[in-house]
Amino acid sequence: MRSSGRPRQADIARLAGVSQPTVSLILNGGAAAVGIAEETQRKVMEAAERLGYVPDPIATRLAAGQNNLLGLYTFTSTFPTEMSHAYYPFLVGIEEESAVQGYDLLMFIASSVTGERPHAQVLNRVRLADGCLFLGRHLPVPEMDRLLATNLPIVYIGRHDDFGDRLPYVGADYVSASAAVVRHLAGLGHERILYVREPDEAITSIDREAGFRDGMDACGLPATVVRTDGADLTADRLRTWHDQGITAIVTEATDTDAAHLALLAAAREAGYRFPDDLSLATLGDPAAGPGGLTGFAVPRREMGAAAVRLLAQLIAGDRAVSRHQLLACELEPGQTAASPR
Repeated sequence: MRSSGRPRQADIARLAGVSQPTVSLILNGGAAAVGIAEETQRKVMEAAERLGYVPDPIATRLAAGQNNLLGLYTFTSTFPTEMSHAYYPFLVGIEEESAVQGYDLLMFIASSVTGERPHAQVLNRVRLADGCLFLGRHLPVPEMDRLLATNLPIVYIGRHDDFGDRLPYVGADYVSASAAVVRHLAGLGHERILYVREPDEAITSIDREAGFRDGMDACGLPATVVRTDGADLTADRLRTWHDQGITAIVTEATDTDAAHLALLAAAREAGYRFPDDLSLATLGDPAAGPGGLTGFAVPRREMGAAAVRLLAQLIAGDRAVSRHQLLACELEPGQTAASPR
Protein backbone atom coordinates (compact mmCIF):
# COMPACT_ATOMS: atom_id res chain seq x y z
CA MET A 1 0.00 0.00 0.00
CA ARG A 2 1.35 3.43 -0.85
CA SER A 3 2.15 5.59 2.13
CA SER A 4 1.74 8.93 0.39
CA GLY A 5 0.18 10.52 -2.66
CA ARG A 6 -3.34 10.40 -4.01
CA PRO A 7 -4.98 6.97 -3.44
CA ARG A 8 -5.83 5.05 -6.57
CA GLN A 9 -8.34 2.34 -7.36
CA ALA A 10 -5.45 -0.17 -7.32
CA ASP A 11 -4.84 0.76 -3.66
CA ILE A 12 -8.49 0.16 -2.85
CA ALA A 13 -8.38 -3.21 -4.62
CA ARG A 14 -5.37 -4.36 -2.55
CA LEU A 15 -6.96 -3.26 0.73
CA ALA A 16 -10.34 -4.84 -0.08
CA GLY A 17 -8.81 -8.02 -1.57
CA VAL A 18 -10.58 -7.70 -4.92
CA SER A 19 -9.57 -6.91 -8.49
CA GLN A 20 -9.21 -3.37 -9.80
CA PRO A 21 -11.96 -3.85 -12.45
CA THR A 22 -14.32 -4.83 -9.62
CA VAL A 23 -13.43 -1.65 -7.74
CA SER A 24 -14.06 0.39 -10.88
CA LEU A 25 -17.50 -1.18 -11.42
CA ILE A 26 -18.54 -0.59 -7.81
CA LEU A 27 -17.30 3.00 -7.60
CA ASN A 28 -18.88 3.92 -10.92
CA GLY A 29 -22.18 2.46 -9.72
CA GLY A 30 -25.14 1.90 -12.02
CA ALA A 31 -26.31 -1.36 -13.58
CA ALA A 32 -22.77 -2.77 -13.90
CA ALA A 33 -22.47 -3.14 -10.10
CA VAL A 34 -25.83 -4.88 -9.58
CA GLY A 35 -24.46 -8.44 -9.93
CA ILE A 36 -21.62 -7.94 -7.43
CA ALA A 37 -22.13 -9.37 -3.96
CA GLU A 38 -23.22 -6.88 -1.32
CA GLU A 39 -20.35 -7.95 0.96
CA THR A 40 -17.83 -7.21 -1.78
CA GLN A 41 -19.39 -3.81 -2.40
CA ARG A 42 -19.26 -3.06 1.32
CA LYS A 43 -15.54 -3.95 1.53
CA VAL A 44 -14.72 -1.75 -1.45
CA MET A 45 -16.64 1.26 -0.13
CA GLU A 46 -15.07 0.90 3.33
CA ALA A 47 -11.60 0.67 1.81
CA ALA A 48 -12.26 3.74 -0.32
CA GLU A 49 -13.43 5.68 2.72
CA ARG A 50 -10.45 4.55 4.80
CA LEU A 51 -8.00 5.66 2.13
CA GLY A 52 -9.78 8.96 1.54
CA TYR A 53 -10.31 8.15 -2.13
CA VAL A 54 -11.80 10.91 -4.27
CA PRO A 55 -12.63 10.15 -7.95
CA ASP A 56 -10.44 11.93 -10.50
CA PRO A 57 -12.82 14.51 -12.04
CA ILE A 58 -11.01 14.47 -15.39
CA ALA A 59 -11.11 10.70 -15.66
CA THR A 60 -14.77 10.64 -14.64
CA ARG A 61 -15.68 13.21 -17.27
CA LEU A 62 -13.70 11.44 -19.98
CA ALA A 63 -15.45 8.19 -19.13
CA ALA A 64 -18.77 9.98 -19.55
CA GLY A 65 -17.68 11.34 -22.94
CA GLN A 66 -17.51 14.99 -21.88
CA ASN A 67 -15.52 17.35 -19.65
CA ASN A 68 -18.32 19.66 -18.44
CA LEU A 69 -16.11 22.49 -19.64
CA LEU A 70 -17.05 25.42 -21.83
CA GLY A 71 -14.21 27.18 -23.61
CA LEU A 72 -14.05 30.96 -23.96
CA TYR A 73 -11.80 32.27 -26.72
CA THR A 74 -11.08 35.99 -27.03
CA PHE A 75 -9.56 37.44 -30.19
CA THR A 76 -8.43 40.60 -28.42
CA SER A 77 -7.00 41.30 -24.96
CA THR A 78 -9.67 41.02 -22.28
CA PHE A 79 -7.76 41.15 -18.98
CA PRO A 80 -6.82 43.28 -17.15
CA THR A 81 -9.87 45.43 -17.68
CA GLU A 82 -11.74 48.21 -15.98
CA MET A 83 -15.15 47.26 -14.64
CA SER A 84 -16.76 49.53 -17.22
CA HIS A 85 -14.94 47.92 -20.14
CA ALA A 86 -17.22 46.65 -22.90
CA TYR A 87 -16.14 43.02 -22.40
CA TYR A 88 -16.89 42.93 -18.68
CA PRO A 89 -20.72 42.57 -18.96
CA PHE A 90 -20.26 39.76 -21.51
CA LEU A 91 -18.03 37.90 -19.05
CA VAL A 92 -20.50 38.40 -16.20
CA GLY A 93 -23.35 36.93 -18.24
CA ILE A 94 -21.16 34.04 -19.41
CA GLU A 95 -20.03 33.19 -15.89
CA GLU A 96 -23.51 33.39 -14.38
CA GLU A 97 -25.19 31.25 -17.02
CA SER A 98 -22.33 28.70 -17.08
CA ALA A 99 -22.94 28.11 -13.37
CA VAL A 100 -26.66 27.70 -14.01
CA GLN A 101 -25.98 25.17 -16.78
CA GLY A 102 -23.50 23.24 -14.61
CA TYR A 103 -20.37 24.01 -16.63
CA ASP A 104 -16.92 25.26 -15.66
CA LEU A 105 -15.13 27.79 -17.87
CA LEU A 106 -11.76 27.36 -19.56
CA MET A 107 -10.34 30.54 -21.11
CA PHE A 108 -8.16 30.59 -24.22
CA ILE A 109 -6.46 33.76 -25.45
CA ALA A 110 -4.85 34.76 -28.74
CA SER A 111 -3.11 37.77 -27.19
CA SER A 112 -0.60 38.05 -24.37
CA VAL A 113 1.73 40.59 -22.79
CA THR A 114 4.41 39.53 -25.25
CA GLY A 115 2.28 40.09 -28.32
CA GLU A 116 -0.17 38.25 -30.52
CA ARG A 117 0.02 34.48 -30.82
CA PRO A 118 -1.15 32.78 -34.03
CA HIS A 119 -4.83 31.85 -33.76
CA ALA A 120 -4.09 28.40 -35.17
CA GLN A 121 -1.95 27.57 -32.12
CA VAL A 122 -4.74 28.34 -29.68
CA LEU A 123 -7.64 27.02 -31.75
CA ASN A 124 -6.02 23.58 -31.73
CA ARG A 125 -6.46 23.54 -27.95
CA VAL A 126 -10.08 24.67 -27.65
CA ARG A 127 -11.21 21.11 -28.31
CA LEU A 128 -10.28 20.33 -24.70
CA ALA A 129 -13.71 21.77 -23.92
CA ASP A 130 -17.12 20.31 -24.81
CA GLY A 131 -17.86 23.49 -26.76
CA CYS A 132 -16.44 26.98 -27.10
CA LEU A 133 -17.65 30.59 -27.06
CA PHE A 134 -15.84 33.15 -29.21
CA LEU A 135 -15.61 36.84 -28.38
CA GLY A 136 -13.95 39.65 -30.33
CA ARG A 137 -14.59 42.24 -33.03
CA HIS A 138 -12.75 40.46 -35.87
CA LEU A 139 -12.97 36.75 -36.65
CA PRO A 140 -9.95 34.92 -38.21
CA VAL A 141 -11.90 33.40 -41.10
CA PRO A 142 -9.49 30.67 -42.37
CA GLU A 143 -8.82 29.32 -38.88
CA MET A 144 -12.51 29.36 -37.96
CA ASP A 145 -13.37 27.55 -41.18
CA ARG A 146 -11.02 24.72 -40.20
CA LEU A 147 -12.44 24.60 -36.68
CA LEU A 148 -16.02 24.44 -37.95
CA ALA A 149 -15.05 21.37 -40.00
CA THR A 150 -14.30 19.49 -36.75
CA ASN A 151 -17.97 19.68 -35.64
CA LEU A 152 -16.99 21.06 -32.21
CA PRO A 153 -20.06 22.95 -30.89
CA ILE A 154 -19.20 26.65 -30.96
CA VAL A 155 -21.06 29.96 -30.59
CA TYR A 156 -19.83 33.39 -31.64
CA ILE A 157 -20.93 36.42 -29.63
CA GLY A 158 -21.85 38.88 -32.37
CA ARG A 159 -23.44 38.62 -35.79
CA HIS A 160 -21.32 37.00 -38.49
CA ASP A 161 -22.68 35.64 -41.75
CA ASP A 162 -19.52 34.54 -43.62
CA PHE A 163 -20.17 30.92 -42.65
CA GLY A 164 -23.93 30.86 -43.10
CA ASP A 165 -25.69 28.41 -40.79
CA ARG A 166 -22.42 26.67 -39.92
CA LEU A 167 -21.53 29.33 -37.32
CA PRO A 168 -24.15 29.80 -34.59
CA TYR A 169 -24.16 33.23 -33.00
CA VAL A 170 -25.87 35.52 -30.50
CA GLY A 171 -25.66 39.16 -31.47
CA ALA A 172 -27.21 42.57 -30.96
CA ASP A 173 -29.70 43.98 -33.46
CA TYR A 174 -27.60 47.01 -34.39
CA VAL A 175 -29.57 47.69 -37.59
CA SER A 176 -32.90 48.22 -35.84
CA ALA A 177 -31.30 50.08 -32.92
CA SER A 178 -29.39 52.47 -35.19
CA ALA A 179 -32.50 53.22 -37.23
CA ALA A 180 -34.36 53.97 -33.99
CA VAL A 181 -31.71 56.56 -33.02
CA VAL A 182 -32.12 58.29 -36.39
CA ARG A 183 -35.90 58.35 -36.02
CA HIS A 184 -35.47 59.88 -32.57
CA LEU A 185 -33.29 62.68 -33.98
CA ALA A 186 -35.67 63.27 -36.88
CA GLY A 187 -38.54 63.41 -34.41
CA LEU A 188 -36.73 66.23 -32.62
CA GLY A 189 -36.68 68.15 -35.90
CA HIS A 190 -33.22 67.39 -37.30
CA GLU A 191 -33.04 67.23 -41.10
CA ARG A 192 -29.27 67.47 -41.61
CA ILE A 193 -27.72 64.54 -39.75
CA LEU A 194 -24.11 63.42 -40.29
CA TYR A 195 -22.79 59.95 -39.42
CA VAL A 196 -19.11 59.78 -38.47
CA ARG A 197 -17.66 56.26 -38.31
CA GLU A 198 -14.30 54.51 -38.45
CA PRO A 199 -12.91 53.00 -41.70
CA ASP A 200 -13.50 49.47 -40.43
CA GLU A 201 -15.32 46.59 -42.10
CA ALA A 202 -16.28 44.82 -38.89
CA ILE A 203 -19.81 43.40 -38.99
CA THR A 204 -20.91 45.68 -36.15
CA SER A 205 -19.81 48.78 -38.10
CA ILE A 206 -21.50 47.56 -41.27
CA ASP A 207 -24.75 46.92 -39.38
CA ARG A 208 -24.69 50.34 -37.71
CA GLU A 209 -24.23 52.13 -41.02
CA ALA A 210 -26.99 50.04 -42.58
CA GLY A 211 -29.31 51.00 -39.73
CA PHE A 212 -28.37 54.67 -40.05
CA ARG A 213 -29.14 54.63 -43.77
CA ASP A 214 -32.40 52.73 -43.21
CA GLY A 215 -33.49 55.29 -40.63
CA MET A 216 -32.61 58.26 -42.81
CA ASP A 217 -34.40 56.71 -45.78
CA ALA A 218 -37.51 55.99 -43.70
CA CYS A 219 -37.56 59.64 -42.59
CA GLY A 220 -37.06 60.90 -46.15
CA LEU A 221 -33.68 62.43 -45.32
CA PRO A 222 -30.39 62.26 -47.28
CA ALA A 223 -27.75 60.05 -45.62
CA THR A 224 -24.21 61.41 -45.36
CA VAL A 225 -21.49 59.18 -43.93
CA VAL A 226 -17.92 60.24 -43.12
CA ARG A 227 -15.27 57.61 -42.49
CA THR A 228 -12.28 58.64 -40.41
CA ASP A 229 -9.77 57.29 -37.93
CA GLY A 230 -10.12 60.58 -36.09
CA ALA A 231 -6.82 62.12 -37.21
CA ASP A 232 -8.55 64.63 -39.51
CA LEU A 233 -11.42 65.45 -37.15
CA THR A 234 -10.42 69.00 -36.24
CA ALA A 235 -12.23 71.96 -34.75
CA ASP A 236 -12.15 73.71 -38.15
CA ARG A 237 -13.78 70.72 -39.86
CA LEU A 238 -16.47 70.62 -37.20
CA ARG A 239 -17.13 74.35 -37.66
CA THR A 240 -17.43 73.79 -41.42
CA TRP A 241 -20.07 71.11 -40.92
CA HIS A 242 -21.95 73.41 -38.56
CA ASP A 243 -21.82 76.27 -41.07
CA GLN A 244 -23.14 73.93 -43.78
CA GLY A 245 -26.29 73.34 -41.74
CA ILE A 246 -25.47 70.08 -39.93
CA THR A 247 -27.47 70.11 -36.69
CA ALA A 248 -26.84 66.56 -35.41
CA ILE A 249 -23.85 64.22 -35.56
CA VAL A 250 -23.96 60.49 -34.96
CA THR A 251 -20.90 58.45 -33.98
CA GLU A 252 -20.34 54.73 -33.44
CA ALA A 253 -19.10 52.87 -30.38
CA THR A 254 -16.13 50.57 -31.08
CA ASP A 255 -13.31 48.90 -29.16
CA THR A 256 -11.25 52.07 -29.50
CA ASP A 257 -13.99 54.72 -29.89
CA ALA A 258 -11.39 56.54 -32.04
CA ALA A 259 -13.76 58.62 -34.17
CA HIS A 260 -16.08 59.30 -31.24
CA LEU A 261 -13.27 60.54 -28.99
CA ALA A 262 -11.78 62.67 -31.79
CA LEU A 263 -15.17 64.34 -32.32
CA LEU A 264 -15.46 65.13 -28.62
CA ALA A 265 -11.96 66.66 -28.66
CA ALA A 266 -12.80 68.75 -31.75
CA ALA A 267 -16.00 69.99 -30.09
CA ARG A 268 -14.09 71.07 -27.00
CA GLU A 269 -11.54 72.94 -29.12
CA ALA A 270 -14.30 74.60 -31.14
CA GLY A 271 -16.16 75.59 -27.98
CA TYR A 272 -19.26 73.62 -28.98
CA ARG A 273 -21.58 72.13 -26.38
CA PHE A 274 -24.10 69.33 -26.76
CA PRO A 275 -26.99 69.87 -27.37
CA ASP A 276 -26.72 73.70 -27.30
CA ASP A 277 -24.66 74.03 -30.49
CA LEU A 278 -24.97 70.53 -31.97
CA SER A 279 -26.90 67.42 -31.06
CA LEU A 280 -24.87 64.26 -30.54
CA ALA A 281 -25.97 60.65 -30.65
CA THR A 282 -23.91 57.47 -30.51
CA LEU A 283 -24.78 54.08 -31.96
CA GLY A 284 -23.97 52.10 -28.83
CA ASP A 285 -22.71 52.98 -25.39
CA PRO A 286 -19.07 54.16 -25.51
CA ALA A 287 -17.02 54.33 -22.33
CA ALA A 288 -16.27 58.07 -22.63
CA GLY A 289 -18.34 61.13 -23.40
CA PRO A 290 -20.64 63.70 -21.85
CA GLY A 291 -23.14 62.44 -19.31
CA GLY A 292 -26.45 61.19 -20.61
CA LEU A 293 -25.37 60.38 -24.15
CA THR A 294 -28.19 59.79 -26.60
CA GLY A 295 -27.87 56.34 -28.14
CA PHE A 296 -28.78 52.77 -27.29
CA ALA A 297 -27.74 50.20 -24.70
CA VAL A 298 -26.17 46.96 -25.93
CA PRO A 299 -27.47 44.02 -23.83
CA ARG A 300 -24.00 42.55 -23.31
CA ARG A 301 -24.75 40.64 -20.12
CA GLU A 302 -27.86 39.09 -21.68
CA MET A 303 -25.91 38.24 -24.84
CA GLY A 304 -23.26 36.40 -22.82
CA ALA A 305 -25.91 34.39 -20.99
CA ALA A 306 -27.84 33.64 -24.18
CA ALA A 307 -24.65 32.44 -25.89
CA VAL A 308 -24.00 29.97 -23.06
CA ARG A 309 -27.58 28.66 -23.26
CA LEU A 310 -27.28 28.21 -27.02
CA LEU A 311 -23.94 26.42 -26.68
CA ALA A 312 -25.32 24.09 -24.00
CA GLN A 313 -28.23 23.21 -26.30
CA LEU A 314 -25.86 22.50 -29.19
CA ILE A 315 -23.69 20.27 -26.98
CA ALA A 316 -26.84 18.38 -25.96
CA GLY A 317 -27.62 17.80 -29.64
CA ASP A 318 -30.68 20.04 -29.87
CA ARG A 319 -31.27 20.47 -33.60
CA ALA A 320 -34.42 22.57 -33.22
CA VAL A 321 -32.72 25.50 -31.46
CA SER A 322 -32.38 28.77 -33.38
CA ARG A 323 -28.71 29.01 -34.37
CA HIS A 324 -28.79 32.74 -35.15
CA GLN A 325 -30.17 34.99 -32.40
CA LEU A 326 -30.29 38.79 -32.30
CA LEU A 327 -31.19 40.63 -29.10
CA ALA A 328 -32.90 44.02 -29.15
CA CYS A 329 -31.06 47.14 -27.95
CA GLU A 330 -32.93 49.71 -25.88
CA LEU A 331 -33.06 53.32 -27.10
CA GLU A 332 -31.61 55.81 -24.61
CA PRO A 333 -32.89 59.32 -25.47
CA GLY A 334 -30.20 60.92 -23.30
CA GLN A 335 -29.36 64.60 -22.80
CA THR A 336 -26.99 65.25 -25.73
CA ALA A 337 -29.74 65.59 -28.35
CA ALA A 338 -32.51 68.18 -28.48
CA SER A 339 -34.46 70.15 -31.07
CA PRO A 340 -32.13 72.16 -33.33
CA ARG A 341 -31.56 75.75 -32.19
